[in-house]
Amino acid sequence: MAKPVNMAAASPTASNAASPLFLREPELRRGLELLYFGNSHITRSIDKGLAEQGLGRAHHRALYFIARRPDMTVSELLSLLAITKQSLGRVLNELAERNLVETRPGDRDRRQRLLRLTPAGTALENELFNALREKLSAAYARAGQAAVGGFWAVLEGLIPEDERARLRGLQDND
Repeated sequence: MAKPVNMAAASPTASNAASPLFLREPELRRGLELLYFGNSHITRSIDKGLAEQGLGRAHHRALYFIARRPDMTVSELLSLLAITKQSLGRVLNELAERNLVETRPGDRDRRQRLLRLTPAGTALENELFNALREKLSAAYARAGQAAVGGFWAVLEGLIPEDERARLRGLQDND
């Protein structure tokens, strides 16, 4: 007589299946915990590279979004990052002093400051992204295509509708 197959042991994702009662407090708390710890671990994967440069996570976020949208204005970056002008000014000044970001005046409005990575900034951003890509690719591969689509849908659902246009603007660069 054949032994019954334990599906939880056979499939690494079977134990991760959401309960049919996925809107109850225990399921919501599990989602928040996974989101918190997942984000914590993925961002820690670049902390060493940032620390070696004397930079922090705010610098990384600026580098990342400037790489995604070269020639974005300072005000667009300020809006994307949702930080104070003072904080962004400090971050951009440090990145410029290290020759990682350069600014130039706008074509139509000379008061605008357009941001672009320097070759050194591009190299650093690529290095950091590759560390993130490694972790995220491995997690995506374990979860499978359907789970990735579901994950994206949940994350997008966390973004207020009026802010989703910014996300679409970044995707236009792909």
